[in-house]
Amino acid sequence: MHDLTYGDTEYGAVEYGDVEKAAARIAGHTRPVAVTPADRSGHLRGSVRLALEFMQHTGSFKARGAWNFLAAHREAGTLPEAGVTIASGGNAGLACAWAARRQGLPATVFLPGNAPRVKVARLRGYGADVRLVGTEYAEALAACEEFTRATGALASHAYDHPLIAAGAGTLLDEIRAGVPGLDTVVVAAGGGGLFAGVAAAARHHGIRTVAVEPTGSRALHAALEAGRVVDVTVDSVAADALGARRVSEAALAAARHPDVTSLLVPDEAITAARQSLWDERRIAVEPAGATALAALTGAYEPQEDETVAVVLCGANTDPADLVQRP
Repeated sequence: MHDLTYGDTEYGAVEYGDVEKAAARIAGHTRPVAVTPADRSGHLRGSVRLALEFMQHTGSFKARGAWNFLAAHREAGTLPEAGVTIASGGNAGLACAWAARRQGLPATVFLPGNAPRVKVARLRGYGADVRLVGTEYAEALAACEEFTRATGALASHAYDHPLIAAGAGTLLDEIRAGVPGLDTVVVAAGGGGLFAGVAAAARHHGIRTVAVEPTGSRALHAALEAGRVVDVTVDSVAADALGARRVSEAALAAARHPDVTSLLVPDEAITAARQSLWDERRIAVEPAGATALAALTGAYEPQEDETVAVVLCGANTDPADLVQRP
């Protein structure tokens, strides 16, 4: 049996070395991200690219962290017969169930009772034991923790684990490969797994990171204001994927670096960005998947000579609520 090791900094903050290890583990198991130029418009300056991570296995970046988490435990000999369990707003549970099935493990996934039906159906399609609890992620998490104590299952996490964040961080080097001269990466932030991992890799390469949250789900922004992790209320159109009450300590540590900017966008901008992706490209992403793009409609203005990549990170949505235009 081997010890699992990751970043040696305070709070288990993710380091670039952790991301490199994750990249080796997920190679050949996840899909390299595709990158495409954004449409030029009157308000858009700089060179902007879209990173189409919603095309990843299970429809979101979460597949990267889920595979890295289970593969690392397999290497260490710490996978229990009871399998793996996770609490999730949907996307992390999908990724966990997908990775578990691919690696021959049972998966038990706890979701809030109001989780989107499309995500529940897909989870069951991956063979997961789906348990709906309460109406918020925190309630599903409490039930998952009790299940872990009772069964000995391996507890994964939607975002607050170095292996999960490091797996998500592998996205940055793939974007760099497709975007020479990258200056800035823009990502949505919920609990902070994607942000913490991407920021660690970006910092290593001297690239700026912009973390974008809905105004009604602002765990990272609130933590920066308070100087510590705090609980926030959650009320946003993107809450099913960006609805964490509190951000991870690793994400807060990453956000304190001078090369990171934390921004808020209103639900109206998120909805408009999601609709524009459908109208202009016939891309159907969930609101969380369009949150980073929403920042470019006013919250963040690239410079004329700036090369920016915006991560579109989730596609687990029902497209029926997109306005059908002639």
